[in-house]
This record gives sequence, structure tokens and C-alpha cells, in this order.
Amino acid sequence: MTYISRRHLLAGMGATGFAAGFGSLANLSGSRAWAANTTGYKAIVCIFLKGGMDQSDTILPYDQPSYDQLSVLREGLFGTYNAGSETSSRNRANLLKLNPTNANDYGGREFAMPRELAPLHSMFETGELGIVGNVGPLIEPTTRAMMVNGTALLPPRLFSHNDQQSTWMSLEVEGARSGWGGRFIDAALQSAPSDSPIFSAISTGSNDVFLAGDQARAYRVTGSGAPKPGIIDRQSLLGFTRADIAARERTRTFLNRNNFLNKNIYEQDLRDSNQRAFVNSEIILNAMENTQPFTTAFPAGNVNKQMKGVAETIRIQQFLNTSRQMFLVTTGGYDSHFNQTGSIPGNHETLAEAIAVFREAMIEIGQWDNVLVFTASDFGRTVIGNGNGTDHGWGGHQFVAGGRVQGKRIYGDIPDLDTNGPGYTETRGRLIPTTSVEQYAATMGKWFGLNNEELAGALPNLGNFSQQDLGFMSGGV
Repeated sequence: MTYISRRHLLAGMGATGFAAGFGSLANLSGSRAWAANTTGYKAIVCIFLKGGMDQSDTILPYDQPSYDQLSVLREGLFGTYNAGSETSSRNRANLLKLNPTNANDYGGREFAMPRELAPLHSMFETGELGIVGNVGPLIEPTTRAMMVNGTALLPPRLFSHNDQQSTWMSLEVEGARSGWGGRFIDAALQSAPSDSPIFSAISTGSNDVFLAGDQARAYRVTGSGAPKPGIIDRQSLLGFTRADIAARERTRTFLNRNNFLNKNIYEQDLRDSNQRAFVNSEIILNAMENTQPFTTAFPAGNVNKQMKGVAETIRIQQFLNTSRQMFLVTTGGYDSHFNQTGSIPGNHETLAEAIAVFREAMIEIGQWDNVLVFTASDFGRTVIGNGNGTDHGWGGHQFVAGGRVQGKRIYGDIPDLDTNGPGYTETRGRLIPTTSVEQYAATMGKWFGLNNEELAGALPNLGNFSQQDLGFMSGGV
């Protein structure tokens, strides 16, 4: 769980923080009161691929002219893949052709996935996965001409890992205090004030800004679905003899005390934080004991472990008193300046396996229609290779998956490979995004239950874009 110090808390309660706090209360009595639709249960799972996923090594051109064009732009990389070999994963004959329902939008151009993404290819073809092309941070629609003549209003610190991770998650550079995932949860909690804010925003690892909000704070779970509350964890050194149980109860009594003689507020805060951690962990552990375990087996590996933690938490959702949940899963290894052939295929295989197994688990408990999984990354990569790798780009392609996803379709755009054309920056073949992170997020937020006013509050630049729903979700409000 994320905690803040008393000093930071008091510092944040100046005029702005104090007014913001009362502003939230005022909203409950105004026209916005309880506006978000929080009927039923819905969960959004962000898988953040840190380092910058290469869009052109994930969704590859399949028609012969485009494939040949990319092989020239990436001569060194195709050579490292030994793409001319009949056994190479990047040989055109071994790529998995996509058959999108909107293929006519691309004038004969065709696309494919590498074989390491076979599980996602299958989900695409069955309509449970969609591709959102050329997504990236934007303040307003931007063209190459606007950049050349200096009229484009650009996001700050493009191509910087930390800043662009933060911009994807919060729409601000590093140092932001809230993320759009946390702001979505804040809106849902305002509409469902009896829901628990503790279990609404869940991280399986990192403490990134994505889940931070006014009420929302990231609660961390492990691969088994619950954190370990120190010495009183049921799986810790304390056992189940009468002496162990008595020791556990004495610890619980200590944590519940409110009559400390020492009035040191830091000691009290430490006691309170440990007490909350223990109580919250007990809630999850008790809930897990009252539900059937999965028959779906999650393989070993970091991403699978994190997705198992998400699945275990969703499995006990009915005991956690929350109708909306936002999850953050993170994994690294996508910064492929060199040795891309040695890293990206393995990362693809891991990602595809984790999403596919998670899907099986959600189908097992009847929640696949209530869950949306999406990918995000710092940025895409340069279309022009640097030898045996690629460099920091801007726009990139992402996946959305779930029972309510309108799959087998490419949303947004996949520009052609003319790096001298209007779709690219002047240097290195960086894609200029044609879909903003905020359009991407708003489509999810609408399905999540937020209304237009709440979306505008959570996504400050959304009003600069005419299309605010990309259409890849059904069953929204």
C-alpha cells in the first residue's frame, strides 16, 4: 500500500489541497453527484511495458511491397534475424497474417504478428483482441508540417523514459501526483461512496503514479493475491499452535491500541499503518479461504505471477466491497537499442502467454466480459533501425483484450512506411501519433462508467480531439 508522511500530508493541505478536498464533497450535492455508472462489476488491467515497445516488430507489414520496404529500413535488424532463412521468425512465410474486419481501410496493405505472439493472434482472429495503432502522448492533433514550422504544441520531454512513462500514466512528466487510472477510480468512488477505496486500485509490483488519485491509492498484492503482513501472516514463521495463535492475538491487540502513553505522532502513524496493513491483508486472506481456487494453471515467470495476482483479486471481488477496480502490472526489457533479436521475441512470448492464461482464468470464473486488458509503453521505436536494434520513438501500437472488446479490428491508424512523408518526424523515422493517449483512455473510461464531464476532468486535453470514443468497447454507458 502507498503511504505518505504526515509532513507531506500537511504540506498538501494548503489552500489548494484544502479547497480540493471540499470540492470533492461539494460535487456530491451538485449536478455531478453520483454521476458515474457503477452498476455491476468492471475491471481494467494495464500492462505497462517499460522501455518502449517496438511497434514495427510487433505488428509487421505482410503485403510484399511493405515487407520489402521495412526490410530495407531495417537492413541490419532483418539481417540479425536472418530473415531470409526459412526458419526465421521474421521470414514473411512464418508471420501470422491478420485478417481485420476493416482491412479495406488500408488500401491493400496487410499486417501480421510474429509467431511468438500466436496466442494474441488467435484472440484477434476470434474477436477478443483489438489493435490500437499509432497511439502516443499528444496535447492536440499534430502534423509534421506543424512541427517544422514551430506551431505544434508538443508534450514536454519527448523520448525520455521516465518522463514519457509518467506522461502515459498521468498526462504529466515525472513528478506528477495523480494518474488517470486513479482519477477514474476517484470518479467511480464518488458514485459509489459505500465502495471500499482500499481495494479499488491494485498494483502487483511497482509504485507508479498511474493509480494515484484523491481517494485512490495503490494497494499492492503479490502473485498469490495478498500481501504479507509481517510476523502475523498466516504463512509466516508464526504457526498454528495455541502459543502461536496467542502471540498473533497479542500482536493484533497491540496494533489496535489507542492508549499509548507516548504521544509521538510518528510512532502512532507507524502503529496505524501496520494495523491497516494487517487488517486489509486479513480481509483478502479470509476472502481467499472462502472461494474455490483456480483450476487454470499460471506458468512461472514475473508477468504470469503478476497476472495471477490480478486474477486472484478479481476472484474474491465480491468480498472486497468494490464495484470498480483498476490494476497495474509492469514489466521491463523493451528498451531495444541493441540485441533486439535476443530480447523482443522472448518478451513477446511472455506477454502473449500471460494474457492468454489470464483470459482462461477469467472465463473460468465468469468475469471475462467484465474485464478489459490493455497495453501501454513509454513510446514506440524508430522505424529506421540502428544496426541490430532501434531507438526511442513516439507513436506505437497497443493491444486491447476482453470479452467486451470489439476485436478483429485495427483502430487508430498504422501509417505506411514512407519515413519522408507527413506521418513521421524529420529524423530517425519516429511515428507522429495519430491517436492520443487520452482518446485511448477515454474509450476505456466510457466503458468503465464515467460520463463526459468526468472524462474531461480526468483527461485534460481530451477536448482538443474530435473523436473521443475509438469504438473498441461494447456494453458501455
